[in-house]
Amino acid sequence: MIPGAISPGATILIMAAVTLSVALGGLVASAILSPNRRNRSKTATYECGIEPMENQAAHGRFPIKYYLVAMTFIVFDIEVVFIYPWAVASNKFDSALAGPALIALLIFIALITIPYVYEWRRGGLDF
Repeated sequence: MIPGAISPGATILIMAAVTLSVALGGLVASAILSPNRRNRSKTATYECGIEPMENQAAHGRFPIKYYLVAMTFIVFDIEVVFIYPWAVASNKFDSALAGPALIALLIFIALITIPYVYEWRRGGLDF
C-alpha cells in the first residue's frame, strides 16, 4: 500500500457517510423549508389519475385485483430485463460456466414464479 493512501475500507465508509448525510440533509431541509399549508386539493383522494367522484365513500377504493395485475406486469418486466442479457450472452459461456449459469437462471425463474403463483391463488387473474 502506498504510504499516506486511504484504505479501501475507509473509502467505502466515507462514501456511506456522505450518502447518509446527503439523504438526512435532504429530509431535514424539506421539513424546514417546505410550506405546511393544507388545502382541499392536497388532502383529496387521488388514485391512478382518476378524479375522485362526489360519492367516493359509497364506491370505496379500487379493488386489490387492479394492483395485483399491475404487479404482475412489473414482475414480468423485471424478469425480461434480467433474462434477456443472459440469453444473449449464453453462447459465450465456456463449458465450466454453462452449468452454474443455467442453475442460477433456473433459481431466478423459480423465485419469479412465487409472486405469480401468489397472485393466481389470491384471484388476481380472475375477471
